[in-house]
Amino acid sequence: MIRRKAMRSLVVTIAATVLAVSVVACGDSSSQPNADGKTVLRYQGSPSAVRWPELAESLGYFENVELEWVGDTTSGPQDIQSVATGQTEIGEAFNGSVAKLQEAGSAITAVVSSTGSDDETFQGYYSLEGSGIDSARDLIGKKVGINTLGAYHEYAIKEWLHREGLTEDEIGQVEFLVVPPINTDQSLRQRQIDVGNLGGIIKDVALEAGGLHEIFRDTDLIGSFSISTAVLRDDFIEKNPDATADFVQGVARAIRWAQLRPREEVIGRFTDIISGRGRSENTDYVQHWKSAGVPAPGAVIADDEFTLWVDEAVRLGELPADLDVATLYTNEYNPYANGRFEPDADENGNPITQGAKP
Repeated sequence: MIRRKAMRSLVVTIAATVLAVSVVACGDSSSQPNADGKTVLRYQGSPSAVRWPELAESLGYFENVELEWVGDTTSGPQDIQSVATGQTEIGEAFNGSVAKLQEAGSAITAVVSSTGSDDETFQGYYSLEGSGIDSARDLIGKKVGINTLGAYHEYAIKEWLHREGLTEDEIGQVEFLVVPPINTDQSLRQRQIDVGNLGGIIKDVALEAGGLHEIFRDTDLIGSFSISTAVLRDDFIEKNPDATADFVQGVARAIRWAQLRPREEVIGRFTDIISGRGRSENTDYVQHWKSAGVPAPGAVIADDEFTLWVDEAVRLGELPADLDVATLYTNEYNPYANGRFEPDADENGNPITQGAKP
């Protein structure tokens, strides 16, 4: 486990990386082929982490596309907004954010799931031990720290409060504050917030230090569930169907590879990718990788992975009641959905052998 000194070093590395890079100020809405005839896909990375397209490229799963890193982001809504405005071709965000951006007029479509929660990889919501905050009703009038307003963590906790029987007026009395994930544990212990969301390495380190009480985790709410997707612009998909298909199949196969491989092998590959790209990053983060999170083989998107959050947004008055979730995504290019591979095949389309990781 990473101790606090190592964690502080990682935080500094991440912060420096985010500050040192930025997304290009403007972009062309069409991607041009490189000297090898491959379509270049611009994307934003995650500091000290590996995104699925990066894994797909490392595994050699792309034939017609090449990635171009243009900076880092820690915000899903910002990531897909960059796609919508033509600054990048690839972006990933919470499905509710994808729905809201598309409904606002941005011509984007989700093409493959990208993150999710399961028994090993999940988001938890914590208070201090002895705070007396144990139930949904205890949150009324309290401050809750989340990383981004209007994104997954706010949706998840509001949905939980709703299911626990709070009225909309009572939910409205819960105060949501933006707290960077790296500051959430400290903010809790200094009593600047009453409840905080923790996930990944930050959650591991915070729980190791003790003194925190788990109120609920998102898997209590959704089970094993994909919660975000990768999106492309509609004009890019229309003009570049071969590149779109190559991108999606590569990412789908990379996720399937991670779903089936031993944890140590995945961590080793992630470590090599981070070490080899020369961005002065820390590889401690990926040592805590536990699972792909995305439950569906090959990250095929399901209706209910959008419907749950669209229904909540409708209840909150943020989306129209007649929104058709089928217009938000497509599985047309995913080999695990379009007939190229069997739905439960391995990363190469072969039947799963007995004893393989499910």
